[in-house]
Parts: sequence; C-alpha cells; structure tokens
Amino acid sequence: MNYQLLKDVLSLVEAFDSGTNSASCDKDLAGFKKWIAASEKEKMPAADEPYWDGKENGRSPESVISTLLVHMNRYAKTYSRSAIHGSDFSTQEEFIYLINLKAFGPMAKMELVKKNIQDKPTGMLTINRLIANGWALQGSSETDKRSRIVSITEKGLQVLEQQMDSIRQATMIVSGDLSHNEKMELIRLLGKLERFHHPIFIQNIESRNLLDTVSQTYLSPKNQTA
Repeated sequence: MNYQLLKDVLSLVEAFDSGTNSASCDKDLAGFKKWIAASEKEKMPAADEPYWDGKENGRSPESVISTLLVHMNRYAKTYSRSAIHGSDFSTQEEFIYLINLKAFGPMAKMELVKKNIQDKPTGMLTINRLIANGWALQGSSETDKRSRIVSITEKGLQVLEQQMDSIRQATMIVSGDLSHNEKMELIRLLGKLERFHHPIFIQNIESRNLLDTVSQTYLSPKNQTA
C-alpha cells in the first residue's frame, strides 16, 4: 500500500473539512471532488490571452467586449428581420413581446417593457401595435386599478406559432458554430453580466448621472479603467 498517498489524501480531507474556502461545498464525496477541482483550477496558469484589433496600441479588453456585444446585437437583429420577413410582424420586438406573454402570462405594461429592456415610449408603442393587431388584450389589474394588464390573445398565439420555426432557426444561427461546452460557458458569462446590469437598469437612473453613479457604486477601483 502507498502510505504516503494515503497520508496525502487524509491531509486533503482534513483541509476540506476545516477550510473556509470549502464552506460552500457539501461535506460529502461530491462536495469533496468539487472542492479539489476548484482548488486545482485556481493553481492553473491563466489561459493565453487572445489577440484583438488594436491590442498592440493599448486597446483595452473592456473596449473589445463592448464592441463585440454591439456587433452581436446587430447580427442577431439581422437574422430576426429575416425570420419575420413576409409575416404580419413589423419588428422583432413584436414577436419577442408575444413570446414573453406566452411564457410568463399576463403582466403589467411596464413589467413587460422592462422584461424586454426597452425604454417606456418605445415599449408602449410596441404594446399598442400588438393590441391594435388583436394579438394582445389589455385590462385592469385586480390589485391596482391604475395598472393595465396585458395578455396574449388566441390570434396572437396563432400568429406567433406560424413564425416559430423561422424564429427558432434564427436563434440557432446566432449561436454560430460554438460547441455545447462553449455555449454553456457563454451563458454563464452573459448571465453574470446580466446580474450586474439589470438591477442598475431598473432604477432608471438619469443619463447625466448614469456613468458616475455606476462607476462609484458598483465598480471597485481595480475594475475601473482610465
């Protein structure tokens, strides 16, 4: 028997049982393996940095991330326009609003607008078009008479279903040739960004104060760039 190996394993178990960095792991075999994997990952050298345009001239990774996100949004919109070509939809926001109403049920107008990360005037115009087309119906809230509740109609469900194959095709194309593991990692990273930005967005901070407020309140000095 390799007694040194046994001693090493027992030392690891002791460190796992008493260590503060293992507090988030369940004290069982699965938690032990998770803790070891995380510990080894921390020891691994950082992955080689990719090259990006302007890197040699000092262009920051934050600049690249912002630009690539803008580009991806534009690419996605291009595919969305193709998905609704020849249909009764005039904008991609119309079918996105209907998808949300189908998935989450009736909701207040402003709740629907915020769920789609749009400003109030643009969102209200979209909702009004849905109502005018007979795809959505508005009514009074049972708990707040001042609030207007929007729900999808049978006609809205039908027009959405007619276009769903093209919409699904567009969403598949947006993911490009990423592998399953790459998609999971991208979801994790984008989800982290979503959890950072969404609480800020729903505060409706005035534009003149937005950058300073976010920089001072949500970003630590080490994350800020000149």
